[in-house]
Amino acid sequence: MGTIKRVPHCSHWGAYTLLVDDNDIVGVEPFALDPAPSPIIRSVKEWANPERRVLRPMVRSGWLDKREGSDRHGRGRENFVAVPWDEVTDMVASEIRRVADAFGNEAIFAGSYGWTSCGRFHHASSLLKRTLNLVGGFTGHVDTYSIAAGPVILRHTLGDDRACGGQANTLDSIAEHTETLLVFGALSPRTAQTEAGGIARHGLETHLKRMVERGVRIILVSPLKDDLPEWVPAEWWPIRPNTDAALMLGLAGEIVKADRHDKGFLERCTSGADRLLNYLEAGEDGVRKDAGWAASITGLDQAKIAELARVLVDTRSQITVSWSLQRAHHGEQPFWAALGLASVIGQIGLPGGGVGYGYASLGGVGLPFNLGKSPAISQLVKPINSFIPVARISDMLLNPGGTYTYEGEERTYPDTRLVYWAGGNPYHHHQDLNRLEEAWTRPETIIVQDPMWTATAQRADIILPATTSIERNDLAGNKRSDMVLAMHQAIEPLGEAKSDFAIFDMIAAKLGVGERFNEGRDEMGWLRHLYDNSRDDARTRFGFDMPDFETFWEQGYAPVPVKENNVYLADFRDAPDAHPLGTESGKIVLGSEKLAKLDYADCRSHPAWIEPAEWLGSATGADELHLISHQPAGRLHSQLETGEASRALKKNGREQARIHPQKAAELNIVDGQTIRLWNERGACLATADVSDTVRFEVIVLPTGAWFTPHGNSGLDVAGNPNVLTLDIGTSQFGQGCSAHTCLVHVEPYHGDTSDAFAAYQTRLVALAAV
Repeated sequence: MGTIKRVPHCSHWGAYTLLVDDNDIVGVEPFALDPAPSPIIRSVKEWANPERRVLRPMVRSGWLDKREGSDRHGRGRENFVAVPWDEVTDMVASEIRRVADAFGNEAIFAGSYGWTSCGRFHHASSLLKRTLNLVGGFTGHVDTYSIAAGPVILRHTLGDDRACGGQANTLDSIAEHTETLLVFGALSPRTAQTEAGGIARHGLETHLKRMVERGVRIILVSPLKDDLPEWVPAEWWPIRPNTDAALMLGLAGEIVKADRHDKGFLERCTSGADRLLNYLEAGEDGVRKDAGWAASITGLDQAKIAELARVLVDTRSQITVSWSLQRAHHGEQPFWAALGLASVIGQIGLPGGGVGYGYASLGGVGLPFNLGKSPAISQLVKPINSFIPVARISDMLLNPGGTYTYEGEERTYPDTRLVYWAGGNPYHHHQDLNRLEEAWTRPETIIVQDPMWTATAQRADIILPATTSIERNDLAGNKRSDMVLAMHQAIEPLGEAKSDFAIFDMIAAKLGVGERFNEGRDEMGWLRHLYDNSRDDARTRFGFDMPDFETFWEQGYAPVPVKENNVYLADFRDAPDAHPLGTESGKIVLGSEKLAKLDYADCRSHPAWIEPAEWLGSATGADELHLISHQPAGRLHSQLETGEASRALKKNGREQARIHPQKAAELNIVDGQTIRLWNERGACLATADVSDTVRFEVIVLPTGAWFTPHGNSGLDVAGNPNVLTLDIGTSQFGQGCSAHTCLVHVEPYHGDTSDAFAAYQTRLVALAAV
């Protein structure tokens, strides 16, 4: 063994030091200042494993022969041909020119939103959009699969989406002032270990421990008991999935029925409250929204709901709502209903009171937030205003020229001829993958730029091998991290892989915009430039001194100016007229004039309970369960699916599906058995995990298994829940994804699919060896 080199680095799971011996990663050490490092960091060694890596530029044989005239059903089936970098970048530049000239730039769809790396410079999505903006633009997307409907409704009811992006009451303030914490969804280290753009210190558990120490009463409203750590003495209310809005409205109605609502706050700080109050008091449908009404929908105890309504008014109460709640049909409603409940209570703007969204949905939400300018490569000016809601990709490809609505505006889907997907895997995060399979045959050309042979890469026409972050230099940092972090290159690039910047620099040069793309800077020149921009901003606006670039790069981190103990809307509460919100009224909107004029049945003019397309109230048999497909504990999305943390959570080579013991007994399912989950959209296999930590009629299958359909049956043998999920928008207004609105049948499986895994792995090895 030679001299061990210590390399500071960062990923979405936090900062760490890589131990490198002669180009081999031999160890991973957590960042010394992180109180709760993620175990996933030890899986990053898997990035250096060539078995699933794209090692050279590749072109599908059918496309190489006939270009845009090829048989598009050959994607995922035909062989690939290795092509030199100079030739393949000629092809890419030629395709961009051809489509733009013949069909307009809106016919180019620039996919993904950059989860391949937390680096702010080699950010694949931003670099792709920067390149295309220099040659006329592209069709992009708005919002994300993680959160879409929620920010849309909050932008209209609170004036912006800061409350779900990390700038509501911070957790340090909640830990010191809240007396009753009502948690809808989760406050889990499982999701808090991850942060887009990296994170220096994981703080959720520190603040939870302080709440436990202070004796805060914590109520967890979730179908899953482990959505809070087991050491937190919380009351578990195992609600029916997708009914949280009904509980929120029932609590608000119970408070109003007792005449305990804060009339002064509603009058001073809200608009349209009369619409909500009328709805709660039996307007429109003639049904009073109270504890009994909520109990009948949610499956919870009426007396407990009534008691909680009293407590929320009598104590300093904070409502937290996970991002997961708005990833469901009518997902706008729980975010709006929570705001309505908090307004009825009247504690918004007080320390430890009110409502906030997304705590622990990412690691930085609720922690002290960066006040300064975060480092980021500019995407430059967008020449055209062409976009779709992110979860409407299949709709776009299947319905060129069709119309859709978004935030009250009617728009048209472009006629997409070219898809360029950089740094993402829609065959992980999109819904109804069999529908996506058909949609994927529609574009003339699909370019995928990625380090890995993902299911998306396997279905490409042109594949450009990108390096992982450990094979290049970068820096991490974002609005929810209290540091900028250095990401030193640890090993040499595998095969012929190039950094995302290098790839786009080559393509930009062939498009005639190379100098405008790179601005005369190389990799280290850009890192210095981006860091110095943040450093200058911190000094100029906040008088905060960050170290110079050389000191930062050697030390591996640099603190940034942050806001601690934030009390959301405190100034607004004190003087609403002097601090108006960016809404139609300048106040919190509980009854929307805009939505009243739109008159959408699926997003009304006030918060409402609207039955989802599929829920336990519509289940037709004992074998039909509500599927929750949440973020796994051992990986991020489909990344590092073969890493040690991910493999530790599999059984028999598959994902584990958690099912209640009573339901398992009814269905003749035993722990560790292979089971089949199916509905009209598709089917997949999983290994049964029998546990009483899940509601009786619910089954939980984490996302991220690599899509592995078996033969002609389409049966996914790895356990990818998105072969089952529903591909519809949350509403005409928000158009977010509805992944958590999903009923499935479940049964024991006795077939043999052992050959499927072997065949799949053989194909991956063969692809990597081309």
